[in-house]
Amino acid sequence: MRIERVVEELGADAVAGEVASARERGFAALKTIAAYRGGLDLDATPAAVRDSLQLALEANEATGEPLPVQVHCGFGDWDLHLPRADPGWLKPLVERFDETPFVLLHCYPFVREAGWLAHVYGNVWFDLSLTIPHVSRPAEALREALELAPVSKLLYASDAARTPELYLLAATWWRDALAEVLTEALAPSEAEEAGRMILRENALALYGATRP
Repeated sequence: MRIERVVEELGADAVAGEVASARERGFAALKTIAAYRGGLDLDATPAAVRDSLQLALEANEATGEPLPVQVHCGFGDWDLHLPRADPGWLKPLVERFDETPFVLLHCYPFVREAGWLAHVYGNVWFDLSLTIPHVSRPAEALREALELAPVSKLLYASDAARTPELYLLAATWWRDALAEVLTEALAPSEAEEAGRMILRENALALYGATRP
C-alpha cells in the first residue's frame, strides 16, 4: 500500500484507517515515496508529507503487528533530488518506530549508508533493486552492501518495470555477483546458504510469505 496514493485518492484523514486495516485486507507491506515529495529529511519536508507519513507509521505500529515499510532511497527518476534521498536521513524514524521493519529500496549511490543502517538497527533491511541491473559493476555494489550488513538483512529484488529484459538481466547479474562475492568470503556450503537467504529466505521471513 503506497501511503502517498492513499493521501492523493482518499485524503490525509483516511490514512490511519487504511493503514490500520491493511494487513487484514491482504497487503504485505506499506511503501513511501517521500523521497520524491520533498526528501527523507523530514525536518525539511513539506508539512503535509511529513504529517501523513508519521500518521501512517503511528497507525501501523499501533496494530501490534506492524507491516514492513518500504522506503524509496537513492536514485530514481529525473525529478528526484538525489542528496535528499540518502537513507541516513531516516535515522530518527527508525529509532522512533523501533517495532516497525523498514526496507530500504534501491539505495544507489548510498549503498554503504544503507548497509550501515541495516548493521546498526535490528529493524532495517535493504535491497539493491534498480542498482544491480543498471550499474556497470554489480559485484562491487554487492561488496559495498555486505561490508557491514549481515547477509540476513539483504534482499534480492529487480525493480524491473516496463522493459522485460530487465527481469532477466537483474536475475542473471544478481546470481553472478553473489557467486563472485560470497565465494570470496565464505566456504562453498556457507556461500550457498547465504545466497539462498538473500535470493529467497530473507524475504519469506520478513514478509511472512507462505511457502508453496
